[in-house]
Amino acid sequence: MSQLVDRTISALRAEHDVLAALVASLTDDQLAAPSGASEWTVAQVVSHLGSGAEIGRAPIARAAGETVAVEDNQTIWARWDGSTPRAQAEGFLEHNARWVDTVEALTPEQRSSLTVDLGFLPEPVPLLTALGMRLSEVANHSWDVRVAFDPDAGVDADSAALVVDLLAGPLGFMLGFLAKPAELANPVSVAIPGAGLVIDDAVTVVDHLESPSATFDGPQEAFVRLVTGRLKKPYDDGVTVDGSVTLDDLRRVFPGF
Repeated sequence: MSQLVDRTISALRAEHDVLAALVASLTDDQLAAPSGASEWTVAQVVSHLGSGAEIGRAPIARAAGETVAVEDNQTIWARWDGSTPRAQAEGFLEHNARWVDTVEALTPEQRSSLTVDLGFLPEPVPLLTALGMRLSEVANHSWDVRVAFDPDAGVDADSAALVVDLLAGPLGFMLGFLAKPAELANPVSVAIPGAGLVIDDAVTVVDHLESPSATFDGPQEAFVRLVTGRLKKPYDDGVTVDGSVTLDDLRRVFPGF
């Protein structure tokens, strides 16, 4: 488990470095451009990530023993929403870097033992769960930004592999929020790269399947985008599903957010 924590922190650092370099280079017109998130501009995506970093760093820092000033989420969101696109981009660079610095500074003992009260879940969660949730968010929203300027962009391959592993483990509960299994009339099992997807009364990702009823033919990053509703035209070239369900069937199960 500690190796998975370390890998996730490393992936979060890599995601930050790539996205920060791009965001720092963007013009005001580029910040105002439509993103891969259908209702947000590029600046609104980085604002979402920046406010999330500001809010999400506090419970991790508190769990590690740091005294953190308390500011309610509504106040933080209002401040970010009221900022200019340029200020939102600069705020992202500051707060996301600070979030990554905070988790990189955790000791091996803290990485293996900390629990984090995120505030919106019934009880504190292991550090890995908090890190994995942030990685899923950052990896997908980084794609939202990058695809605005590169239509062939994908979710980072290392991050995608980690997200699939985490969905088969501590992040499995997220599928209860992301998926609508009732969209399919019959249970299905789908082979996906490195794992399997089972859809019946619920949706689960498993390590492997013995006899899948369908096969998702595409990279792991495309599967990660499917789960978050981002595997849409024109960003689905070369991805097919063969067997008892179609790609459109799976898109109904994962409508996105």
